[in-house]
Amino acid sequence: MSDSVLLIGAGGHASVLLEMLIQQKVHIIGYVSPCSAANKKLFSDLHWFKNDDDIYQFDKLTIKLVNGIGSLPGNTRRSDLYRQQKKLGYSFATLVSQESTVSAYAFLEEGVQVMRGAIIQTGARVGYNSIVNTGSIIDHDCSIGNNNHIAPGATISGQVTSKENVHFGTGSSVIQSININKNVVVGAGATVTKDLEENIISYPARGFHKGYELA
Repeated sequence: MSDSVLLIGAGGHASVLLEMLIQQKVHIIGYVSPCSAANKKLFSDLHWFKNDDDIYQFDKLTIKLVNGIGSLPGNTRRSDLYRQQKKLGYSFATLVSQESTVSAYAFLEEGVQVMRGAIIQTGARVGYNSIVNTGSIIDHDCSIGNNNHIAPGATISGQVTSKENVHFGTGSSVIQSININKNVVVGAGATVTKDLEENIISYPARGFHKGYELA
């Protein structure tokens, strides 16, 4: 990656991304956060921009943003940030850990983040602003939607399709050729064996709940 980057956020997810950027010797302008970094040692050499509007002092043609906001079910901060900055003409860096395995025949859209130990197989496509988290697996020919989060240890078998805003919880599993509609939460440890309609939570061994509201 030859572009300079500006990291948005200073929490746990931003810390993991920052370590990846440092390992890959990417030029980091600084980080933007109203709060000080949780991991002060890691962030100590970076310039701290304390106001969200500080982003706009940088030329959108010469930098890329790194979305360091974590992804939680029912929390739209990460996706809101992405949409807002895209409307203003900014671009987001796609980050792939050197300790992940991504097929040369997989396709990652803008802003995708692939963390340590993740595996993405041939023919898979991952939509924009999605996180493929630590040790998760996306098997062949899957189509993962925009703003998805594949949490640590989740396994998605071949030819699965998900729509936007899907959260695959930690240690969850999805068998092959399943279709998952938008705004679905696959609970931690759940095993999905049939298609899921939109706006539901799939609980481990408990079935489904429709019309959820999450803080």
